[in-house]
Amino acid sequence: MNGIVDLHVHSAPSLLPRHANDYDTARAARQAGVSTLVLKAHEGSTAERALLAENGAVGGIVMNSTVGGANPDAVRVARLLGARVVWLPTISSQCHQSASQNQELSVHRELRFRTVPVCPNGRLDDAWNEVFEEVAAADMVLASGHVSMDETVIAFKAAQAMGVRRFLVNHPLMPFLGWRDDHVTSFVELGAYLEVGILVDLIAGAEPKPTQRLARVYPDRLLAFGSDLGHADHPTFSDGIDQWLPELIRIVGETTATRIMTISGRELLSL
Repeated sequence: MNGIVDLHVHSAPSLLPRHANDYDTARAARQAGVSTLVLKAHEGSTAERALLAENGAVGGIVMNSTVGGANPDAVRVARLLGARVVWLPTISSQCHQSASQNQELSVHRELRFRTVPVCPNGRLDDAWNEVFEEVAAADMVLASGHVSMDETVIAFKAAQAMGVRRFLVNHPLMPFLGWRDDHVTSFVELGAYLEVGILVDLIAGAEPKPTQRLARVYPDRLLAFGSDLGHADHPTFSDGIDQWLPELIRIVGETTATRIMTISGRELLSL
């Protein structure tokens, strides 16, 4: 399959071990059929890095403590340098830190940042208002990062009220995020895309795999591909896609698989 859009890719330089640097990662992705890839770094912005990597690389910024948490200036600069995605906290999220010893987060155990609250006491922290205004003004994608599903619903609804139109829920069935099938209604109402991908299926111990579970309960048109590959302990692009894509086609059929792998990502990024 050619023209794949991968919304979740990790590369070096990084505080975590990666298969390759930005440039070589983008080239390897291209060889595996990926025409557009979104570089994600827990350490902060990949906007500048994507410009240098070329080969279809797109940048974004993760709102961890390393960029000041809920920092609208950081979003504005990343946007001016070409970033298209803003992720809520990952390593800095309370949800991630509470589950840091869980098996699915084992590759991050040596990486610790200060906590950045998103929805303490069940409501959005006011510090995020200006961030969401920046996201809305630039029509960027707001992604959930490692914030719990309950917090994601609260944050996304608040962001939508401020004019944000593009939403992506990252690996929603990672166990530590607290997915429930009743989240479907909220995310569909938001028009949020759910990320299905290689890593979450790879580390899942039980059947059915997360992709199959999501395909049963969520509209096909709102499923999008994010491999979450790049860590040195996990497969390379070519190996991961070669192993996973036939299973996706078996689950949803070739037409829907093509949409998930190509069209949904382009729609979300407005390419």
